[in-house]
Amino acid sequence: MARMSVLTAFALVVFIIEAQIPLPFPIPGAKLGLANTVTLFALFFSADKKRGTGNLTTIDAFMMLICRIILGAVFTGRIVAFMYSITGGLLGFAAQATVKRFVTDRQIWACGAVGAIFHNIGQVLAAMIVTGTPAIAAYLPLLIIAGIITGIITGVAAQFAIARLRIRAK
Repeated sequence: MARMSVLTAFALVVFIIEAQIPLPFPIPGAKLGLANTVTLFALFFSADKKRGTGNLTTIDAFMMLICRIILGAVFTGRIVAFMYSITGGLLGFAAQATVKRFVTDRQIWACGAVGAIFHNIGQVLAAMIVTGTPAIAAYLPLLIIAGIITGIITGVAAQFAIARLRIRAK
């Protein structure tokens, strides 16, 4: 429970800091998604009693995501963006939890990319529903390209963190 709380707090801090950084992409709605590194870390950092590491479950990672999204909306004052975040977060997490079954710890980067793609799909769907403007879907190809790049970055970061932690636990 303590690890889950610390990781949730860390993801929230990363999210809040990233919200203050100007977007490096000229694509509306695109961002780095650095807090997803912590979600991926939690998702893949499963129990390994032999090495004394891990003890998080998929449910723990899911609850961390939900807490981070809710608290992130409150602390950044972006309550309106909550619908986009929760829709993208849930769809992205579902994709990542599914892909996790088929990849190794050396392929977390791929899971990050898939999660980012589905996160963007979820956000665009939410925007289409909220605004009643199907033309918003025109941004999806650009968001998917940006999502693949940022998803690989967050996935590599989580993959590296898990690898380093497991090396230190030996």
